[in-house]
Amino acid sequence: MNAGSTAPKPGDPGVLTGRAAGPGRGGSSLGRLLQDGTPGGPVFRLLARWVRRPLLPAVRLWRRNLQVRVVAGTLLMSLGVVLLLGLVVIGQVRNGLLDAKEKAAQSQAAGGFSAAQDRAATTPSAPGGDQGGGRAGSSVNWRSTLVEQLASGGQSAFNVVALSLETGDTASRGARASGEVDPTTSIPADLRHSVAQGTSTFQSYARIHYTSGKTSEPGLVVGKRLNDADGTPYELYYLFPLTQEEDSLALVKGTLATAGLFVVVLLGAIAWLVVRQVVTPVRMAAGIAERLSAGRLQERMKVTGEDDIARLGEAFNKMAQNLQHKIMQLEELSRMQRRFVSDVSHELRTPLTTVRMAADVIHDARADFDPVTARSAELLGDQLDRFESLLADLLEISRFDAGAAALEAAPIDLREVVRRVIGGAEPLAERKGCRIVVVGDEQPVVAEADVRRVERVLRNLVVNAVEHGEGRDVVVRLAAAGGAVAVAVRDYGVGLKPGEATRVFNRFWRADPARARTTGGTGLGLSIAVEDARLHGGWLQAWGEAGGGSQFRLTLPRTADEPLRGSPIPLEPEDSRRNREQAAAGAGARLTAVPAQPAGDRQAALSVPPRMPPVPRTTVDPTALPGNGARVVARNAEGPDGDGGEAMASTRAEREDGTRGR
Repeated sequence: MNAGSTAPKPGDPGVLTGRAAGPGRGGSSLGRLLQDGTPGGPVFRLLARWVRRPLLPAVRLWRRNLQVRVVAGTLLMSLGVVLLLGLVVIGQVRNGLLDAKEKAAQSQAAGGFSAAQDRAATTPSAPGGDQGGGRAGSSVNWRSTLVEQLASGGQSAFNVVALSLETGDTASRGARASGEVDPTTSIPADLRHSVAQGTSTFQSYARIHYTSGKTSEPGLVVGKRLNDADGTPYELYYLFPLTQEEDSLALVKGTLATAGLFVVVLLGAIAWLVVRQVVTPVRMAAGIAERLSAGRLQERMKVTGEDDIARLGEAFNKMAQNLQHKIMQLEELSRMQRRFVSDVSHELRTPLTTVRMAADVIHDARADFDPVTARSAELLGDQLDRFESLLADLLEISRFDAGAAALEAAPIDLREVVRRVIGGAEPLAERKGCRIVVVGDEQPVVAEADVRRVERVLRNLVVNAVEHGEGRDVVVRLAAAGGAVAVAVRDYGVGLKPGEATRVFNRFWRADPARARTTGGTGLGLSIAVEDARLHGGWLQAWGEAGGGSQFRLTLPRTADEPLRGSPIPLEPEDSRRNREQAAAGAGARLTAVPAQPAGDRQAALSVPPRMPPVPRTTVDPTALPGNGARVVARNAEGPDGDGGEAMASTRAEREDGTRGR
């Protein structure tokens, strides 16, 4: 073979070519469909949903199952390794087979070319060599005999083709081939051009076609330009079929594919078993942890062996045991604390009743005492009122802590509850110099609730607002919408600092710790109120700003056990500082487009809005409320600064049974 020969091999571009695939019409139509539907989006979203829907279960399984991810990763990596190894092995086998075929073909073709050259040298030229037609005929006959003789030694291992150097019809008539090979289509044009231009041996891979209808097959074509007995140049080609090499390569591919598939499946099974040994204890630990979090503290992992997983199980069981022990200790301490508070509260009622009776006798006779003793009798009565309120609150808190608080829900109109609360707080409001205004009571506000608990919550909110309103009006707003009702109590007093709106419901919390609790509050009013709201499935929320007052909002479901989705009253009122600033900014922007006005109108338009906007007022006549003739006791309720106050109408009979108007 000539060193300058550049012969492509099967599989190289341009050698074994099929019909090129044209542009995909289906893809273009799909692209146009997506493009047409893009502006509106429905076509694209529908296609995306159609493609994504069957993938959702697989994606969910992939995210939740560690074993599936590990096994799938192992299978993919194993498949990649097997494919890479298979490509390398197939490439090496293919190159080895082709190299061996080329060497054998070159050796066979070289012997044939030598034999043809020797035969041309020993064969005498035909008579009448000056006659062109006779000379051409003798050359063709000579090449036919040569092809038959050279192909007879091949035994179907190769075929021989002889072609004339001329082109056109003359070349077709001078073509001779063995084995029913089609000489015009089996010899590549670029190989014929190389053979015609040079004197060396050239080779190329091509497909061998047959005139008998036999299926074409790949082959190696080796050609050289020679001279016949008359000295006429011609082309002689050896065609070696590669059927055996293809069969061998197919056998290797099948073997590698079978072995690779077996290896991938085996590795997947091994990965599944190995990961299962690790994942199973982890899943067991996760399940036991979920049961522990649900309160089943006796759950433990099953530990077998002494490996790392076993040590993990032992550590997990020890942790669960310690948690169970600590939780039992805390529960016991909490139980003892609740029992202690409850017992002390009950035990103190008997001596407190006796002290109350004696204090009432002294209080009724204070007119006969000197001023100092009379004042002491009044202080004794006030402190006994506070002591009784503290005992009642402690008992109520102990019920909430023990989970023994029961809800006696019934349909009630919150307007009636608000009127009773306002009637009880009117004396305190008169002393503070403020008014209690009701808004939104034109329509019934009905909900299923425990009237005693709701009244206690509203009493705490209203009295707190009066206590800390600094003499300004208190607004009570009612509203109902959807499945919820709400009552908001708004004051314009000291307000709440940032972060105090959530801490105000803590037990015994005060905004100013340095300030003494002098107004008689227990510090538990709002804590009990928020527990009452939760017992109803409702919300009790607070909002406030320093120097701008505060608003407490109670939201309850219309129907018991119905979940709340919102409140009909916003937590931040419309007259808050931020809302006023936004309204002023919007009004200033509008004023820039207003024509010039007289000085008086301009001054009126730029006047600052009052601190509290006018609201519809509902006048409550205290004398029209039941039980208003009893003595009103002003006491502190849980408020924004932690001091509590509660104005309630109580009779001596109520003092005796300890209800204190609750």
